[in-house]
Amino acid sequence: MSVAIGLTRPPAVRTLSVGDPGDLVAALPDAAPSAWIRHGEGLVGWGVAASTAVPPGPDRFTWAKKWLAEVLGDADVDDDLRVPGSGPVAFGSFTFDPDEPGSVLIVPKVVLARRDGRAWMTTVDAAPTGEAVPTVEPGWVRYGDGSLSAPEWEHAVARAVQAIRSGRLEKAVLARDLMVTAENPIDARPLLARLAQRYPECYTFSVGGLLGATPELLVRRTGEAVESLVLAGTAARGGDADDDLARGAALFASAKDRHEHACAVSSVRQALTPLCADLRVPDAPELLVLPNVQHLASRVTGRLGNGASVLDVVEAMHPTAAVGGTPTATALEVIRELEGMDRAGYAGPVGWIDSRGDGEWGIALRCGLINGNRVRLFAGCGIMGDSEPSAELAEAQAKLRAMQYALEG
Repeated sequence: MSVAIGLTRPPAVRTLSVGDPGDLVAALPDAAPSAWIRHGEGLVGWGVAASTAVPPGPDRFTWAKKWLAEVLGDADVDDDLRVPGSGPVAFGSFTFDPDEPGSVLIVPKVVLARRDGRAWMTTVDAAPTGEAVPTVEPGWVRYGDGSLSAPEWEHAVARAVQAIRSGRLEKAVLARDLMVTAENPIDARPLLARLAQRYPECYTFSVGGLLGATPELLVRRTGEAVESLVLAGTAARGGDADDDLARGAALFASAKDRHEHACAVSSVRQALTPLCADLRVPDAPELLVLPNVQHLASRVTGRLGNGASVLDVVEAMHPTAAVGGTPTATALEVIRELEGMDRAGYAGPVGWIDSRGDGEWGIALRCGLINGNRVRLFAGCGIMGDSEPSAELAEAQAKLRAMQYALEG
């Protein structure tokens, strides 16, 4: 269902330069904001000028682009900046499985942004800022099993390993969920603040109740230029500096993790090649070190050759092997057989798009889905033929710590 709350026809959109707003999260007056922040820069939004639940199905991205064109296409836009993220902006989250409901697009009434030394505010129909809602901490939190207990999930990993060794597929990514009950209804703002501060290298996001800090940039489009950061292959951080270096070196030398990473890079190359006139893929990964884990990372860059919007690129790339597996169709079959759950927005595309088709979209990792005082946390691991179930469980638990930290402070 599409909702346009109080929009005039055509809607009046105004973007004005503003002074440095400081901490973007601290400026949020709303307990359920939209956000996309990295290193203190990005966009935050509040209020809802228009929103829609994107119908599930294979044509959901086409439907989403049509909806955006209908809502924003005839807008009266006053935007002298004309930089990525100025003018009308929609935040979005798409479910991992195209056949599952839960994908959303939200056009905030107010967007506050800062990038490259410039800051601006965009309003839709001269939206008032309204009174700020006081920030509320979650209070105590209680954890419980999600769709599978830890032993059940290890058994699912073992079955995936058997499927890979039998030759059915090369790689499968299995996700695990964890249920959290908090004392108070969850206010996104303190969680966003903690994630943005502790994980500045990640993209801290909030869209329609899905909140997290993902290290994986699915795609950034700025004009014809596109960029993607591929992550696959993970190790926990060490207990001290020497242990940390040893774990990173072992990850970099691991044949299993290098093969897993190569599968992910190959899927991105295959998706981007038809869209790009020029594509540059590094020969070898680098090591990305985060506070809780280390990843093998490859930054892929290119130049679009057909004027595709960022959503066109998202559609072509999702799901990558980093969150699905190889080959994709078989991996999705195995995921449905073994996970025993709907991933919702976990491992799906999340980000923003402006009226010029520019935008940034990540893969929704290290995240939780908020519903009142309950949060469903997610983590996933790439399973290969030599994966050990106990080691994969430990990796999933390490990845869950990001959201546990956000909730507990």
